[in-house]
Amino acid sequence: MTSFLPLLLIAIFVLLGCWHLYWAMGGAVMRTATIPTLNGKPTIDPPPWLVTLVGLLLLSMAGLVAATAGLVSVPISAGTLAGLCYGLAMVFLIRAIGDFNLVGFFKRVRDSRFSRWDTFAYSPLCLALSVGLFLTPRVAAA
Repeated sequence: MTSFLPLLLIAIFVLLGCWHLYWAMGGAVMRTATIPTLNGKPTIDPPPWLVTLVGLLLLSMAGLVAATAGLVSVPISAGTLAGLCYGLAMVFLIRAIGDFNLVGFFKRVRDSRFSRWDTFAYSPLCLALSVGLFLTPRVAAA
């Protein structure tokens, strides 16, 4: 029986990946809440190809979790899959901590729509994903 944790992570990564693909195709729901702003101006304006790439990477992360949990068979060793999960866990932990300016738990800019969403949703989600990715190889081995 598969643990609930990998299934939850897969669902989250698929949802996030599809949402990014929606934005890449011109979707607008929540888009302005996902871009850091400074003095009311967006700090980045990612082109659609980059948003598409992020969406595809998030979908790939779902595949990594599925492979690590043994839900799909891939020609990659369990140790390599675990290492990839641990590395990805570090990426999400670093994102949760942030850049000490615009994003993360320790950001200084806190007066924008993005910063409020980042404080209560994005950074906690990144921390939860980090923990989940760290635990996935351990859950899979159990």
